[in-house]
Amino acid sequence: MTPSAIITPPPSSSPITPSPSPTTSFKILIPEPLSEEGLTLLRSSSSHEVEVTYHPKTTPSTLASLLFPYHALIIRSETNVTSALLSPAISPNLRVIARAGVGVDNIDVEAATKRGIIVVNSPHGNIAAAAEHTVALLLATARNIGRADAGMKQGKWERSKLVGVEVGGKALGIIGLGKVGMKVARMAGAGGLGMRVMGLDPYASEEIARGAGVKLIGGLEELLKVVDFLTVHTPLLASTADMVGEKELRLMKRTARVLNVARGGVYNEGALLKALEEGWIAGAGIDVYTQEPVRFDVEGEESMAAAARLARHPKVVATPHLGASTVEAQENVSVDVCTQVLEILRGGMPTAAVNAPLILPEEYRRLQPFVKLIERMGSLYTQHFARTSTKPNRLGGRRFELTYHGALASVPPPSTRPLTAALIKGLLSSISSHAGRDVNIVNASLIARERGIAIDEKFVHSDDNNTPTSVGSGEGGGQVTLRSLLTSSSKICSEEEQEREHEQEQIIEGHVTSGGSDIFISKLDRFAGANFQPEGTLLVLRNYDRPGKIGGVGMVVGRHGINIRFMQVAGLSGQSGGGGGGGGTKRRVRPVGTVETRGGEETEETVEEREEDSREALMILGVEGDVTEEVVRELEGQEGILDVSLVRL
Repeated sequence: MTPSAIITPPPSSSPITPSPSPTTSFKILIPEPLSEEGLTLLRSSSSHEVEVTYHPKTTPSTLASLLFPYHALIIRSETNVTSALLSPAISPNLRVIARAGVGVDNIDVEAATKRGIIVVNSPHGNIAAAAEHTVALLLATARNIGRADAGMKQGKWERSKLVGVEVGGKALGIIGLGKVGMKVARMAGAGGLGMRVMGLDPYASEEIARGAGVKLIGGLEELLKVVDFLTVHTPLLASTADMVGEKELRLMKRTARVLNVARGGVYNEGALLKALEEGWIAGAGIDVYTQEPVRFDVEGEESMAAAARLARHPKVVATPHLGASTVEAQENVSVDVCTQVLEILRGGMPTAAVNAPLILPEEYRRLQPFVKLIERMGSLYTQHFARTSTKPNRLGGRRFELTYHGALASVPPPSTRPLTAALIKGLLSSISSHAGRDVNIVNASLIARERGIAIDEKFVHSDDNNTPTSVGSGEGGGQVTLRSLLTSSSKICSEEEQEREHEQEQIIEGHVTSGGSDIFISKLDRFAGANFQPEGTLLVLRNYDRPGKIGGVGMVVGRHGINIRFMQVAGLSGQSGGGGGGGGTKRRVRPVGTVETRGGEETEETVEEREEDSREALMILGVEGDVTEEVVRELEGQEGILDVSLVRL
């Protein structure tokens, strides 16, 4: 048995809810230009399925007024999706934000995660375009292409002023050896431009880097001192903002040139401008800026922002964020994100979610029946075990353990994230003001931490000796055990409090039938053998196992006009009676040979009487009708009924 802790850090139509009906209509807003291929893909969907609004020149203020009815937002780099835009008052229906490109720094991903909005991008569609543009800027800065072109257009022949340098044999430093960085390395290395390529990336594989002809350098200062050209291919994060500033630029050769086709702000623009003006470095090729579009309409050169002054600097080859601006790249990212948006709205999984784990669609479809089962198990737990608690956060301070048996045990994390998200959603479904609908694969871990809920996962394979029998699971099915225990920090002081908390361990077992068509609960705490489907309204009664109990219960519900759809009885699992258990009240049974006083006379208590009083059973009724508190109290008042739970699933 291999344990795996899960609390690690997905829209009301989250991937852990059932797929929407094909008649459901979704609204998609596109406020920026998008390739026609993506638009065609969206519009070719059934007209009743999606409604596409294409406003390629939407202003930020207009966007706030438009978002209310939309379920999906598809943007590029010019739209800033702020936490204010993501407030429930402005975008209550939003389920997915798609960035047609790689970077998502124009999206408040944290705010989206808290709302349960899935954020997707297209990390592969423009790799070649960005790498090629990097090499284009490298060559342009080496050979003064920009200044030469501008002079020719002005009728100037300045050949002697524009002597460049060859790049073959020069040292190229690459910070960030992701897909774009590695593509640049291969294009610039021995098999391409013939440069000596050095890389800096704490997560890079030495073997892969060596295979691409990249020499890994241990530190930034060491790299800066030796390179002739420097290019950065990292996202803009707190750790990468202003990564190359005045101190770093002063370390470089006076003949060195820097390139940026990643994100504005990785280089400190003020420091870079000073380095060019004072001759610390020889030139720069810049495609991205901290302010986009760059504003040139400010009066006076000195009043302009550093970005605008850099773009106009004679030692800079400047382009207006063209790294992904090729016909092919625009088509690729457009089709990619539009495909993901449709898949998510239909209840499936994305292929490139920024704030959710990568789970292949076929893996997700395999998990779907177990997602449903575990969500129902979580809801059953809260309504059955936690219903009588006087504590404000009954789930906090408990550790939940999900154990997967059989074929399900072969699914590795993080692919099981939909299962843990389903459990959290189920646990909170009957106590959350939103009925758990805002809990999903994006935000489940965050919500669990806020609620003090800890979850572990265990995987039990078929060859393990303690694998339980999965009733009806068969090939293609599987069994799940939910176990809840008090954490070590949850101290129970008094015997009376122990009674209220019941036993420290509480168990629900369930299984999915072969083919995934049906789900069943096979064990509820100490009681096994009921094998009922967790759906609809259920009455769960713990009672002494004596004749006549079923008839008495039937008379009560019948008087109140409640119809019984099904009834299952579960006996104690592996016990002859008595004992603890999460669902019941403890009783003391006197040992054989003791006597009690009845009306002043001593009467010997028989073994049979005591065994009869100690045996318990669980009665599960699937009912239709209005089950009120009055009905529950009347059932609790029946002789031999120990406990009653009303469960709605």
